[in-house]
Amino acid sequence: MTGPKAKRIHLLAVVAAAATGVQVGSAIVATRFVIDQTDPVTLAFLRYLIGFILLLYPAWRAARGWFRRRDILPIAALGITQFGILIVFMNYGLKFIPSARGALIFATVPLLTMIFGALIGRERMTLLKTIGVLLTIVGVGFALGEKVLLPAAGDVGWIGELAVLASALCAAVCSVLYRPYLVKYPTLQVSAFAMFASVGFLAAAAGLEGSFSSSFHFTLAGWMAVVFIGASSAIGYYMWLWALGHTSPTRVTVFLSLSPITSAALGALLLAEPISLLFVAGLISVI
Repeated sequence: MTGPKAKRIHLLAVVAAAATGVQVGSAIVATRFVIDQTDPVTLAFLRYLIGFILLLYPAWRAARGWFRRRDILPIAALGITQFGILIVFMNYGLKFIPSARGALIFATVPLLTMIFGALIGRERMTLLKTIGVLLTIVGVGFALGEKVLLPAAGDVGWIGELAVLASALCAAVCSVLYRPYLVKYPTLQVSAFAMFASVGFLAAAAGLEGSFSSSFHFTLAGWMAVVFIGASSAIGYYMWLWALGHTSPTRVTVFLSLSPITSAALGALLLAEPISLLFVAGLISVI
């Protein structure tokens, strides 16, 4: 597709990717608010259960028949990796390193996406694109400031760094491998099924940890935060997949760099956290 229509679709894909970056940052702030009332696995389970429920009816209306048998397992595996394994790696890594350093490492997702896409022939690396991706990583580093340099727990910080890097690699691989299925099937259909697979994985994980018997004691404000996280995740995931189906994976994932920026900005607005000159410099670099 070429011409004005293609340009409009490309612009909409960029807007959707940017909105997803903002949504992820907003969900991080809501997660900070409610995490003391539950545990990470239960919160993740509720988040994607609510998301799946919200996507189910529109996905059923949009569906063009069932998935081909050979596509069922790959789409389910992508959903489990995206929402389950990625989170497990991230949460494990954050036991050993400061959250700011984890966010900076996770900001390498666009770079990893570009490299992986180039290796399997899905994307072409260019000098300008590489410079742009590296600048977003520098921007996130500026925005997080000296928090990135906080000492790790004990002398095993490298374990946390490797775990968060594995989490970023999961995100990069999923970003590249989703595209063929987004060409074959409606985005809503893929979104709902991938999220359904992740709900099953997270339910099993929560059950093994005994979370269901002790982790549902939310206040009213806590439940409101959980509903917001789940609803925004459903919308954000749909926009993210739609963007992946209409532009390159690197161009989509580079907007994930907006998530720590959004998180820091909302922290300043809602929690009266100070904004430094380094944060402003980081914001400019990411933009």
